[in-house]
Amino acid sequence: MAYKRLLVAIDLGTASDKIAVKAASMARTQHAEIHILHIVEPLSLTYGADLHLDTSVLQEEINEQAEIHLSSLAQSLSIPTQHCHLASGRPETEIPAVARQIGADLIVLGSHGRWGLELLLGTTTDGVVSAADCDVLAIRVDRET
Repeated sequence: MAYKRLLVAIDLGTASDKIAVKAASMARTQHAEIHILHIVEPLSLTYGADLHLDTSVLQEEINEQAEIHLSSLAQSLSIPTQHCHLASGRPETEIPAVARQIGADLIVLGSHGRWGLELLLGTTTDGVVSAADCDVLAIRVDRET
């Protein structure tokens, strides 16, 4: 099966570039359109009520840095600006939502090998697989990268 529209979800960690390069190569091979997505988790979701200060300036800085990194990565892979997506929320919810919005038929993301308690509690990858309306390809990411 040849895919026509790929959505690559990255976390902007050290392995993100490798995942994006693999996905871009796959897209070229299949003559598919490629989109790249980063989800910024709001500090209020991450830390909840533990934060007793205004985080809006910090959140804005996080969003700006994410945009810069996403744009740079997209440019290095010749991904058009209109195919770069930055969303806010929980990755396991937002990734499938953006995939539906753009009509993706494959979501590509990185996955750490999880064992023990991490496996029982579930991962972003598991959440995306459960919520997605299309195929999901998890690229193994080593913990050291």
